[in-house]
Amino acid sequence: MSKVFGFSGVDNFCPGGSIYACGNPKEASLFLPLGPQVDVYFPPRKRSRISAPFVFNGEWLEQKQKTSIESLPDECLFEILRRLPAGQDRSACACVSKRWLMCLSNICKSEICCNKSAAPQSSLSVKEGDDEEFGGEGYLSRSLEGKKATDIRLAAIAVGTASRGGLGKLSIRGSNSDRVVTNLGLKAVGHGCPSLKSLSLWNIATIDDEGLIEIANGCQQLEKLDLCKCPAITDKGLIAVVRKCPNLTELSLESCPNIGNECLSAIGKSCSNLKSIAIKDCSSVGDQGIACLFSSTNLLLSKVKLQALTISDLSLAVIGHYGKAVTDLVLNSLPNVSERGFWVMGNGNGLQKLKSLTVGPCLGLTDVGLEAVGKGCPNLKAIHLRKSTLLSDNGLVSFVKATSSLESLQLEECHRISQLGFLGVLFNCGAILKAISLTSCFGFKDLNMVLPPSSPCESLRSLSIINCPGFGNATLSVLGKQCPQLQHVELSGLNGVRDAGLLSLLESNEGGLVKVNLSDCVNLTDKAVSSLVNLHGWTLEVLNLDGCKNVSDASMVAIAKNCPLLCDLDVSKCTITDTGIAALAEAKQFNLQILSLSGCSLVSDRSLPSLKKLGSTLLGLNIQHCNSISSSTVDMLVEQLWRCDILS
Repeated sequence: MSKVFGFSGVDNFCPGGSIYACGNPKEASLFLPLGPQVDVYFPPRKRSRISAPFVFNGEWLEQKQKTSIESLPDECLFEILRRLPAGQDRSACACVSKRWLMCLSNICKSEICCNKSAAPQSSLSVKEGDDEEFGGEGYLSRSLEGKKATDIRLAAIAVGTASRGGLGKLSIRGSNSDRVVTNLGLKAVGHGCPSLKSLSLWNIATIDDEGLIEIANGCQQLEKLDLCKCPAITDKGLIAVVRKCPNLTELSLESCPNIGNECLSAIGKSCSNLKSIAIKDCSSVGDQGIACLFSSTNLLLSKVKLQALTISDLSLAVIGHYGKAVTDLVLNSLPNVSERGFWVMGNGNGLQKLKSLTVGPCLGLTDVGLEAVGKGCPNLKAIHLRKSTLLSDNGLVSFVKATSSLESLQLEECHRISQLGFLGVLFNCGAILKAISLTSCFGFKDLNMVLPPSSPCESLRSLSIINCPGFGNATLSVLGKQCPQLQHVELSGLNGVRDAGLLSLLESNEGGLVKVNLSDCVNLTDKAVSSLVNLHGWTLEVLNLDGCKNVSDASMVAIAKNCPLLCDLDVSKCTITDTGIAALAEAKQFNLQILSLSGCSLVSDRSLPSLKKLGSTLLGLNIQHCNSISSSTVDMLVEQLWRCDILS
């Protein structure tokens, strides 16, 4: 309105002169009410001729719209922005608006037109670092998960990392939210991140071949690709990657139903540098694809993982014949593979370099098949068998006799394996076996057996028995005599193990135990713990007594006196009181770094001074479910033990 009152009439609005000649232009009496819609201003010396209400059209009040750069079409903006140097100027312009950001993210390295010679050396726009090569060497890594995984964030990453070392690793974990990553986001990465070497896409249904082709065209230094639950990606997109990314060394495919045999055939022909491949739950992959993959003369795979596929014995036969470079092989959940498949694979004589074998739930793994694998893999050092329901003691012993280099054996849920098979392994691999692990094997029965004299297993350093109900004192006593050089012992969830059985193992040991896990051995008492620390406290570094409810302050006193090297102690759910914590705090030359007291309800606020004293070396303290410790005590610990991570 101020502009209306400041109007000096030189136009037809008031031809009789200035309408403000009367003095105060804002005087209310000068406004004549002519209708319910408008008040019109006239000087008092002239009578109004208007007898009906009217409304101004308002055109004279409209200001001319200002012209801005936002009025430019995208093509013109693209031409302007592509002339910016690849540096801080591009990052600054990306912050102007989403439109500018997306426009910058669509500019490829080849499309940047920066004439540095035309700019003077003193120009402020030429800053140190702006002339850095577009994309860099790929030093940076970024991860987007859930709702943060959007096209806008990917575009910002593509533009922002180009002049800061370059993006080398990108991980995207999608979600079921409305804001998802699409091909547009991958297009931005393909255009702005030529240094990308590792890409992981999980649970993204909105990305298809178009997005993956953009990656193939722009990120030709790609070395690792991980696709999980990307149902829209087909053979077409992945073939583009394997043909245009010659440096690809690792490929992982999981739950991608539209990727099948055609892609595997292309991999065998084009990916000469591929060393590792993992395929899981891809329903379109069959024997033909596996055969093309392994029979290719251009490809020398060293790590192979096949899981939840519909392949048959033919695929295993091909692997056994052509897998001359394979060192690590994982075969899990292959329902169509029979005993014949494993037998042919072992007799193919192609797995001479195989060092590690993992076989999951598979009815085809029998005594005959496992023995054939042992004969055909002379350099096998580690084997992990899980849920092999048809494997018995005879097959296990025959296998270890056939292989001459086994160092590690893991058995999980193999219920037909008993003490006979377990001890047979020790008798036949005593010279080289270093680690053995049994988990949830229900075939054990703690029987007193008379064994023939044999040389002890001097090489065994690690023994792990977890949740095997039939494992008790009798078997533990035999193990103590047969394995005198143990350093790592894990006896977890064994209700049949008591003080006498553990004592026989401890007394037979000659090397000195370093790590001991006795969690959930509910029948062990302070006597066993005191014997352990008295005999091996000078070498003991890690001790786990979680769930040993009969362990009390007496054990803590013994630990404080005899374990100068102990750095990790877990006494969760034990009968520990403030007295035991005080004993630990008074220990000399004690270097405890991790202490877990979770569920120790008898530890109270009185332990605050002791915990403060221990805090000089502690890096981690777990006092969860310690109901006698108040929140104020926890706050004081958090404040004073600033270098210690506290769980409460």
